[in-house]
Amino acid sequence: MKPIRTNYIIGFALALCAGAAIPFLIGSIQPGEPHSIKSEVPYCVTPPSVPEEAVFDGKTIDLRRYDRHERMDREMMAFTYMHSTTMLMLKRANRYFPVIEPILKANGIPDDFKYLMVIESSLNPIARSPSGAAGLWQIMPATGREFGLEVNDNVDERYNIRKATMAACDYFKQAYAKYGDWISVSAAYNAGQGRISTELDKQLADHAMDLWLVEETSRYMFRLLAAKEIFNNPQRYGFLLKREHLYPQIPYKEVIVDTEIANLDEYAQQNGITYAQLRDANPWLRAHSLKNKSGKRYVIHIPTQEGMNYNPKKTVPHNPKWVID
Repeated sequence: MKPIRTNYIIGFALALCAGAAIPFLIGSIQPGEPHSIKSEVPYCVTPPSVPEEAVFDGKTIDLRRYDRHERMDREMMAFTYMHSTTMLMLKRANRYFPVIEPILKANGIPDDFKYLMVIESSLNPIARSPSGAAGLWQIMPATGREFGLEVNDNVDERYNIRKATMAACDYFKQAYAKYGDWISVSAAYNAGQGRISTELDKQLADHAMDLWLVEETSRYMFRLLAAKEIFNNPQRYGFLLKREHLYPQIPYKEVIVDTEIANLDEYAQQNGITYAQLRDANPWLRAHSLKNKSGKRYVIHIPTQEGMNYNPKKTVPHNPKWVID
């Protein structure tokens, strides 16, 4: 009886799918043209519209020129049809944007640079690239140390959202002092200041967007603009999220530690959480102990009991544009 029931269900499902496809297939056949079928599948894929201009840090960037239009078109399609990744980024942004926006503002960095963080890590706080870049801002070890972050096998502050954001801001300010243009700063963040400066001089260009660069850097600036466009108009590009879909901010209590913690597993248990939850809240901790011979002050986040359970009703959308309810 079991095989018969299974075959029945499969047959019913196939018939249902076929029935659903008929209106699409019939609708694609024009009168008088019985063999002219526009689509052989019951759905339609269409490219998103490319805006004629984009605004970054209040400055308008003309996208009508063919090369800029096509580069923007590529990134718009990538974000639009990279469904699961883009959806995850929108969900995560509700948790992380409120943390980094005040830091950008306090440092005089355009708010639009939060989208650079989006394209760097897909808003995955524990992201690590094959080249060794880490954290939301994908900072390389040497760059992290240069801008004041502790980076070793025990503590890696590239994974500390607040500290890494402040380090990124210092880099942005340094680069802006050289270029006086925020888009060029973003290109330098990807390719390095030396490369961008050299190419601007060699190619006699005034703007990084007009440079002939390796594909990754050429795409980088347009990915930044495309991310902003998608994030500011998600519903236009097919991303419909309700309040309960967004990842809420997790309430923590802050504990200041200036001594060694020999066993972080026991420390977590003493604070009513698991080691996994401790690491999730403090990804900059990289081992099962915290070595601290110098007496440095660390701020450890301990999730509160209130924050342990997911409660969609209490989720406050960071950006109302993202929700449909």
